[in-house]
Amino acid sequence: MKDLLITSVQNPRVKAVVALQQKSAERRRTGLFVVEGKRELEHCVETGLEVEEIFVCREIAVEMEEQANMWEVTKEVYEKMAYRGSTEGVMAVVKSKERRLEDLQLSENPLIVVVERVEKPGNLGAILRSADAAGADAVVVCDALTDLWNPNLIRSSIGAVFTVPCVVCSSEECIAYLKEHGIQILTAQLQDSRLYYDTDMRCGTAIVMGTEATGLTEVWRQAADAHIRIPMLGQLDSLNVSVSAAILLFEAVRQRKVIVES
Repeated sequence: MKDLLITSVQNPRVKAVVALQQKSAERRRTGLFVVEGKRELEHCVETGLEVEEIFVCREIAVEMEEQANMWEVTKEVYEKMAYRGSTEGVMAVVKSKERRLEDLQLSENPLIVVVERVEKPGNLGAILRSADAAGADAVVVCDALTDLWNPNLIRSSIGAVFTVPCVVCSSEECIAYLKEHGIQILTAQLQDSRLYYDTDMRCGTAIVMGTEATGLTEVWRQAADAHIRIPMLGQLDSLNVSVSAAILLFEAVRQRKVIVES
């Protein structure tokens, strides 16, 4: 790969990767994003996304097999390109693919996570991990304040952004879709709500979460079939949104497991 060795941080390909890592506007303009890490890249390829280029640092990724459109980079160059530290010396530029609500393939009694205006990519990545672990049908991001291909989101999801079908749309579009498919809407909120474990989640269910600062907007409160809450026994009145999502998801898993075993 001597002819494909990049040694300068001023190389145009290196600059292009850095721009994709740092700027959501550049990701939107080009329709490209960056994946770091061998495991994450494998999940990405398995879902059918198209890889444009692969960059490998042989000082780190000694076992990476050569592939088409692969460039070898020095450790200095890789560290310039990388968003995070230990990513096994492998990263790739990948074409993004937009999913729509009508593209979702739902199970008989689907379990969906809906998040409205979640701002922190790390929180959304953690929610995707929980959704993957719980076998959720999809995650729907309404009125998004971060893009799905933010490098911190990909990192915190450890690849779940590829394994869990994820759609970005407006709250109104999502509500119409859920109503059309007969999926009950459970909004997580403190006001006018009942304890989450007293709510039947065995039918098609969408668990809807808002921001930690302001919660859900009125459009979701009005659309809800039930308002649910997690009991708070301490002095603070809020859990991290990703922790709350995990608690509610696995309550649905617990309830549905009873049906399977009975």
